[in-house]
Amino acid sequence: MLPDECFWRGKRVLLTGHTGFKGAWLALWLHRLGAIVSGIALPSNTLPNLFGLIKIDDLTHNRFCDIRDATDFGTAVREAAPEIVLHLAAQPLVRASYRQPLQTFSTNIMGTAHLLDALRGLDSVKVALLITTDKVYRNLEWPYPYREDDALGGRDPYSVSKAACELVVASYRDSFLAEQGVAVATARAGNVIGGGDWSDDRLIPDAVRAWESGKTLEIRRPCAIRPWQHVLEPLAGYLVLTERLWDQPGLAGAYNFGPETSEATTVRDVVELARKVYGKGNVVWGDGSAGPHEAGWLALETAKARTVLGLKPRWALAESVSRTMNWYRRLAEGAHARILCEGDIAAYEAGL
Repeated sequence: MLPDECFWRGKRVLLTGHTGFKGAWLALWLHRLGAIVSGIALPSNTLPNLFGLIKIDDLTHNRFCDIRDATDFGTAVREAAPEIVLHLAAQPLVRASYRQPLQTFSTNIMGTAHLLDALRGLDSVKVALLITTDKVYRNLEWPYPYREDDALGGRDPYSVSKAACELVVASYRDSFLAEQGVAVATARAGNVIGGGDWSDDRLIPDAVRAWESGKTLEIRRPCAIRPWQHVLEPLAGYLVLTERLWDQPGLAGAYNFGPETSEATTVRDVVELARKVYGKGNVVWGDGSAGPHEAGWLALETAKARTVLGLKPRWALAESVSRTMNWYRRLAEGAHARILCEGDIAAYEAGL
């Protein structure tokens, strides 16, 4: 299953968080599909950033706005008059949430509530998909993947904020939006890699920064296991799920998006794959004791996306890492970011 260009052509889409890494990729893909995209977000907080390199503001109706401002944000949502809402705006980093817990809670929880409240009584909207994370589950470090009906929870402020988002979404869906005829779903995905991410405290961006400058990459928890996937994998899932919700609102609910369970891999293995493709890079391996608590083992059960939506991953881990590192290397050699992204999207659509 791939996104259907015939479905998306001419659809009015509100995309929050389009200045971020995943949001910029999604804005570009929606533009390619012919959607009319309105973007609401804060300005990107990294230099460089994919939003600027691709010139996403030329492809969308762009509005800078803080989703914590209920009045300004609500006005922007209603003025966009969307048929489809894709909510990616968030404080997305675990370690940043330890430094700024209140900002994380207000952005992720209240920002989501502000969006949902703005949709109340908005006749244009038919589908709202809100993106949370694979970290919404109460992690018991058990040796099997989490399913959509497993208990929500968290320890760090980021995980807790996203678990709370799931409850807020369910409340608005059951109390208001389902009766209004809006199909509301959440998508849980994480550990996304791909070209164009320069966020702090993320594995591949940290590696690229270190190796490009000739420094040594320091890895805190080399044995931590995560469900790594290329950014186009969950984005394809979001688009396909939205299409299905349009015609079958009864499919509303929570969905996991991730690789095959066997593809859940240690940080060490991902770094070694990245270093092999990149061709250079020194690494120092920590013993897992540095920094605040982070889960040691996390994987997602994606049977629901596979059986209900017909989705399965296209790119295995080695291919995902290879494409990611080649993206950064070619950018450093002078290639244009948009051409690189367009090339990866085209290859994904073609099944290459």
